[in-house]
Amino acid sequence: MNQPILIACAHGTDNPQGRLEISELRRQISQLRPGVDVREAYVDVQSPSLPEVVAALPPGTPAVIVPLLLSVGYHVEVDIAEAAAGRPRTVAAAPLGPDARLAELLAQRLDELPGFGPDWGVVLAAAGSSRPGAAAAVEILAEQLRELLPYTVLIGYGAGAEPRVPAAVSQLRDSLPPGAKVAVASYLLAPGFFHDRLAEAGADAVTGPLLPAPLLAELAIERFDAAAAVLRGEADAS
Repeated sequence: MNQPILIACAHGTDNPQGRLEISELRRQISQLRPGVDVREAYVDVQSPSLPEVVAALPPGTPAVIVPLLLSVGYHVEVDIAEAAAGRPRTVAAAPLGPDARLAELLAQRLDELPGFGPDWGVVLAAAGSSRPGAAAAVEILAEQLRELLPYTVLIGYGAGAEPRVPAAVSQLRDSLPPGAKVAVASYLLAPGFFHDRLAEAGADAVTGPLLPAPLLAELAIERFDAAAAVLRGEADAS
């Protein structure tokens, strides 16, 4: 079987820095696997759209759509799944999270906050989705983070699920001893609308988004390899 094309499919953003971070992530993916054709695609906001990219692929060439997203949700379960199902020899990889290494990265970002310590509480801030699988994925990541940190960790969402981040911050602050502080751990890939709102959530400190971090490119390649193995197995069985 020919080497599959890797379609690096991000959400898309109007934020200039967010766009740069995602472009840099694609560049790092290409660096890790120089023999792979890595193509750009988005499910919202930016172009080229995923359907356009899939339609333009060379006939007969296998392809793997790698979601540059942190959990399952509508874009993974509908947009990306439909794009893969609509073309032969095309599969969708798993999203980048949850993964214990992402929890380690979040713990590192929290430790870098000035004054952060055992008397703090943490709100894990995710984008949010109405899809049950998305909440389950964030719960897994939260549990992985709790195993690393001796702090109370609650989950808050930017949209699509409850509680929203400001409500989670308020709930956590009410449960902590007087004078304790609350940090928001941004479980978001890059700067953009949702990350900007975290500064308004009432926390004492907010971590930056996950990018830049070489780990994200490594995870993307791992997801690509796993999906490409499925394609090879299907080709061998036919």
